[in-house]
Formats: sequence, C-alpha cells, structure tokens
Amino acid sequence: MTNYAFSPAAVPAVEIRGTDALFPVRRIFCVGRNYADHAREMGNDPDREPPFFFTKPGDSIVANGATIPFPTATQNLHHEAELVIAIGLGGADIAPADAAGHIFGYAAGNDLTRRDLQSQAKAARRPWDMAKGFDNSAVIGAIAPAAEIGHPEHAALTAHVDGDLRQSSDIDQMIWPVADIIAYLSGLVTLCPGDLIMTGTPAGVGQILPGQTCMVEIAGIGTAAVTLGPA
Repeated sequence: MTNYAFSPAAVPAVEIRGTDALFPVRRIFCVGRNYADHAREMGNDPDREPPFFFTKPGDSIVANGATIPFPTATQNLHHEAELVIAIGLGGADIAPADAAGHIFGYAAGNDLTRRDLQSQAKAARRPWDMAKGFDNSAVIGAIAPAAEIGHPEHAALTAHVDGDLRQSSDIDQMIWPVADIIAYLSGLVTLCPGDLIMTGTPAGVGQILPGQTCMVEIAGIGTAAVTLGPA
C-alpha cells in the first residue's frame, strides 16, 4: 500500500447518459479558434493558423445543472458553447481514419472564460492559464456514448442565457473536425482513457452576469447548464 503524505484528491468524473457509471477524467484539452466566425469575432484570421491547444484542470469540471460561485478576479465572464469528445482508448500518432475507435462518447460543454484576464494575457503575450483554467471553469454535461449515438458529423449547437439565444451554429462548422483534432493532438501528446477534448466555440460568445443561467445544448447529444451565484 502506498504511503502518501496526505490523502490523494478524488478523481474528477462526468456522468454517462443512461447509466449510473461515471467517466473518470484525466485531463481536459481545449482547441482554440476552431470556428471561423469566432476566430474573426476575436480579431484573428482562421485561414492562417493550425490548431492550437490549452488545458483546464480535471477538477475544474462542473456538472450539468449546477450552481457555482461567481468566479473571482473577473468583471467579464464569458460563455463558450462547445462539443466535448471523451477519449476511451488511448494512443499516439492516431490516424484520422482511426480516430473514431478511440472515442468513448460526446457531451455538451461550456468553456467559461475570464475574458478580461485573457485580454490582459494576450496584450502581454503571456499564457492564458488563469483566464481559462480557474475553479469551476469547465461545465460538462452527461456523456452520450458513441456506442449508442455513433459519431455525429452534424448537430445544432446553441447557447442561451436566461432563455435568450446567444450562440447558434452546427458542429459541422468546425475548422478542424473531430478526427483531425484527435490526429493532431495525439501527435503532440499520448492521449489516454479519461481525457476530454473541448473542441472550440462558434461566434456569439458573451458575458454572463451573477444570477444568470447559461444553457448549452447540442442536438442528439445533450445539455450543459450552469447558474452563477452572486458576485
């Protein structure tokens, strides 16, 4: 028996649709600027960039329907509606044609972002870690197993804040589709069971205020809702 100096942290996990089993989370990778309209919205040229990635801690996960404290150190918290890939079989240098075999399932997600901190980091040419990887920053809905829904190439993706439509697109608008994301990322790191990949957001990102509820929905896959507490 390993003698730890103190008890290890609990394993972060996400619900799996239709079962009481949980998906244990190892790492969360996020794709930047993966929708052309959002890249332009943020002042970038989507035709000149290969995919790039940032990460969130596994323990930043928030379950669908949760209420969370309003994040500290921000005056401009944004929602970013995203498709999430759950990896069930690890590997390195995975070919696009083989990517589907490594996918356990899919979920709706919300990449909460402290936009003011991100803008400051960009201006100073510094990492985005504290803008993206803070406590309760990864809202992840229940995973829909690929064994049940297959590997959807088209699905409406929306985000509503207090019932008002903010984002509306389709996952087929991603610059780098699922298979290409897995192939590229697995050339940089060895993917492992339990890894999640948040695949980027379309245009329409915007501010969420204290007390508001943001609902992300992907047709045929699920929802990821979160309510913010007072500032």
